[in-house]
Amino acid sequence: MNHTLDLSLLVDPRSVVVVGASERPASIGERVLTNLLDHSDFRGNLYLVNATRTEIRGHKCYERVAALPETPDLAVVAVPAGAVLGVIEECASRGVRFAIILSSGFGEAGEEGHRMQEAMKRIAERSGMRIYGPNCPGLCNVNKRLGFTFSPAFKDDLNSGPVGLVTQGGGLGRSIMQAMRRGFGVGLWASTGNEVDLQVSDFIRYMADAEDIRVIVALLEGIKDGPRFLDAIRHAARKGKPIVALKVGKSEYGMKAAQSHTASITGSAEVNSTVFRQFGVIEVDDLDELVDTAWLLVRKIPDPASQVDLQNEIGIYCSSGGTTALTADMVGAQGVRLADFAPETLAVLREHLPSYAATANPIDTTTAVLADPTIVEKTMAAVCRDPGVSMVLLPMALDYGSVTERTARDVVRVQAESPVPIVPIWMSDSLGGGFSVFSQAGMMPMRSAGKAVKAIHRWGEYARWKRDFEPDRLPLRLRTPAIGSGAQMERASQSASPISEPQAKAWLAAAGVPVPRCEVARDVDEALDIASRIGYPVVAKVVSPDIQHKSDVGGVSVGIRDDESLRNAWRSIHASVSKAMPEAEIEGLLIEGMAKEGGVEVLVGVSRDPVFGHVLTFGLGGIYVELFKDVARRLLPLTPNDALAMIREIRSFPVLDGARGRPSRDLEALQGLLLKMSDFVSENADRIEEIDLNPVWVGEQGQGVIALDALIAGSLPGDFAR
Repeated sequence: MNHTLDLSLLVDPRSVVVVGASERPASIGERVLTNLLDHSDFRGNLYLVNATRTEIRGHKCYERVAALPETPDLAVVAVPAGAVLGVIEECASRGVRFAIILSSGFGEAGEEGHRMQEAMKRIAERSGMRIYGPNCPGLCNVNKRLGFTFSPAFKDDLNSGPVGLVTQGGGLGRSIMQAMRRGFGVGLWASTGNEVDLQVSDFIRYMADAEDIRVIVALLEGIKDGPRFLDAIRHAARKGKPIVALKVGKSEYGMKAAQSHTASITGSAEVNSTVFRQFGVIEVDDLDELVDTAWLLVRKIPDPASQVDLQNEIGIYCSSGGTTALTADMVGAQGVRLADFAPETLAVLREHLPSYAATANPIDTTTAVLADPTIVEKTMAAVCRDPGVSMVLLPMALDYGSVTERTARDVVRVQAESPVPIVPIWMSDSLGGGFSVFSQAGMMPMRSAGKAVKAIHRWGEYARWKRDFEPDRLPLRLRTPAIGSGAQMERASQSASPISEPQAKAWLAAAGVPVPRCEVARDVDEALDIASRIGYPVVAKVVSPDIQHKSDVGGVSVGIRDDESLRNAWRSIHASVSKAMPEAEIEGLLIEGMAKEGGVEVLVGVSRDPVFGHVLTFGLGGIYVELFKDVARRLLPLTPNDALAMIREIRSFPVLDGARGRPSRDLEALQGLLLKMSDFVSENADRIEEIDLNPVWVGEQGQGVIALDALIAGSLPGDFAR
């Protein structure tokens, strides 16, 4: 199917049919009709289908879609699940472009529901009619005041704005819509339900092109089609549209809940987060953060050419000493920086604030602003104009009624002339008139200092991502067959047995990946001959199709420095392996050269994610990975910048960079290894399920890198299978 389709006749149709229209109070058909007739501004042709009525609310009812006088752009289907297939078959035959299926009882409801959903999918594929849903609350185009939904809250949530909202679940989506009470403005909400055809990805792509949308908010339970999603977020990145995303289903409990809700694939939380970071999607942890971060971006999308935006230094303006200190603590905890005010800013503050006020950032005006309301406009305006300030935080711990409302109006006037956003933090549960003043002015108050600073931190991270973003170097991604497809099942069977280490190293070496000189010895005399050609010291490892973790069964001997030691190692390895695994077939020993002492060991791993494809993991070996989970990940293939960024972003990077006077490592060779592995996987994508290079020896500058151990799960090309 075409994933770049035009959705304009879905979100703003010229004609609509409601199938299952009703007057029965609180029924789905009645609520859809009420939202269209009473609360929407739909000016096109509206048709009703109800086989038992001739007229509803002055509109003629038709018995079937086939009987309509024209073919509508959109069908809104509000009939029981058992009748849906017949309705959409008829819509498809009539040439209807889009169908919104509100009905539940499909993929989320057991085997029979899943069967009907698959039949629905086949209708869409055969006819070209695009299906939205099923099991969804409908679609709300607030900027056009159109509600193709059964929600009784539609009439209350009509604060239009530049945020595009796309969700899979309806309840959490409506919760985000109701942030409108704080001034949050949503232009379009798509809640895609079971996604039998149209998916979240299609609406992200549409919103990336929509002129009335500036920021995209995505609430995800699962991603069914990885390449389709990647195409959408890549397109949004190129269009300069920020995406703020909350992915539910990160824990085992959450994954089970998400799957039962929408029958979606939730995917690996670590891989999802990796994809988000790589493509500039701003990931948040809860709904408040989603709303706060998105609205901050609505108010100002950072300019990567602005040093102020990149530094993300802020001013704190407050009239309570304790609140000032609390907010400053939050700023420090998140790694956000307080700006150093310019001399001219400090001069204005000292002129208008009392001598006992704190004028160095953070500012504590004291209660002087209550006695002299002109102070706010004079002093806050100076802070907003400071050349080193990217935004101003205004924490307000309590509500003083009319006094606070007056202050809010002063702040709104300052904001009208300010080059940077003023971010009010309303910390009181008393939502007085001042709260409404901010909301109505588009200065959505945040509800805690901690969450406000989190939003600012993410704003700054996005600024830095934009600085480094290279739109022409976003790599094309590998297409991965859907879970359960024939190709993926075939790959799974091919990768049941890991490839032997000698074969894996030969395959890697042919691709330019540095590995030790090594050969397989079938007897001890052959081992001695190989060692003499390679040169001592050497390592000996058992070669057996039955043994993957050689060290666990005594199958490895290192530091072998002469012939006698090698003979002893031969006997010792065979004895240990035979005792631990008497049935294991021993094909011989792999004799290979040892790396120089003093290197740093790292790991490079590749795994295949069922949604997004191959992912590369990098980190230091040993306890750094096992205890601290200190790794970096990227979706393949890598760009040179990706590879270098991975090396630098692990917390233990100083070990590689020469901490405490130790020699720095060969970072250029390490970067080259990551790129070679990326190319290797890209060229052999259908053959590789998993790779584990652990350890990889990294020498000092100029000494290069060597993959000392290599495990590959997959299927060898013919040249290496012999």
